[in-house]
Amino acid sequence: MESSVKIGIIGCGGIANGKHLPALARLDQAEIAAFCDIEVEKAQKAAEKYGSDNAKVYKDYKELLKDTSISVIHVCTPNDSHADISIAAMRSGKHVMCEKPMAKTSAQAQAMLDAQKETGMKLTIGYNNRFRPDSQYLKSVCADGELGEIYYAKAHAIRRRAVPTWGVFLDEDKQGGGPLIDIGTHALDLTLWMMNNYKPKTVLGTTYHKLGQKENAANAFGSWDPEKFKVEDSAFGFIVMENGATISLEASWALNSLEVDEAKCSLSGTEGGADMKDGLRLNGEKYGKLHTTEISLDAGGVDFFDGHQETDSELEIRTWIDSVIHNTEPVVKPQEALVVTKILEALYESARTGKAVEF
Repeated sequence: MESSVKIGIIGCGGIANGKHLPALARLDQAEIAAFCDIEVEKAQKAAEKYGSDNAKVYKDYKELLKDTSISVIHVCTPNDSHADISIAAMRSGKHVMCEKPMAKTSAQAQAMLDAQKETGMKLTIGYNNRFRPDSQYLKSVCADGELGEIYYAKAHAIRRRAVPTWGVFLDEDKQGGGPLIDIGTHALDLTLWMMNNYKPKTVLGTTYHKLGQKENAANAFGSWDPEKFKVEDSAFGFIVMENGATISLEASWALNSLEVDEAKCSLSGTEGGADMKDGLRLNGEKYGKLHTTEISLDAGGVDFFDGHQETDSELEIRTWIDSVIHNTEPVVKPQEALVVTKILEALYESARTGKAVEF
């Protein structure tokens, strides 16, 4: 059993600097020893801020993978390269955390799972919203059977105007799609996890490119260029599972709606329901009366205490590194993430053909 691990980061852009590197830097048992980016200046900058004393910088990830002292790789690149890098890393004897979604296509995601089984290395996908306090609490509620059989759910990923205009987010070739594969993937993962249901039967989807054509549009990240906006701006799906359960999925970067919720779900079961829309609420019936219970997840402030409270991303990364050190199963299992990718791909196919997709 390892007491500490050396980490290599492949892709030193926004998600690496915003999530992975700060979280890893807080862990005594993790040493960030290698940084790689095709824009080598980004790797150099990240190494200077987060790297160990002898951290190495690479432009080609294949060179980094030759370093046998590195035991864990974090893949933080565009979606179309997730599979190639993750598979190569596992075959070089390294455990892998890959950012969500698992891959651009289900075939690529399946190849990642096959490589994981072939090599015996650990593989997890960066669905950090599972680690929020409300998600953790609701998962316990579902696991204890308090909602009974969950037969209807909504997966929410709606932004009013927050189109990411940097990097390759608007590039369909690199990403595979827009808000559905970017943030809809979080909401879907969360919903399937709560339901503990990974057997889809039929999928019907629609995508829209309506607001992405507008010039000088209001947007949280500044106006987008309509000529570069090659993906959908909103998408909606209807998913029927093998056991008859139904999931409604909504995702948008730009939508004329005041009902905005990102990476949340609503659940309806035989014994009760739950939603995350205004905090965490449970609902049901007791003693012949309906009830709604608001769950408080705030422990309350403490005078004179300015200690650090662990964020969902920090909990995600710490739990992952612990699984490597103690040889336990990661919280986010690759076979679960594969189902998410399969459903997303089916939604896009249905939107293209106008027909439902059967599994």
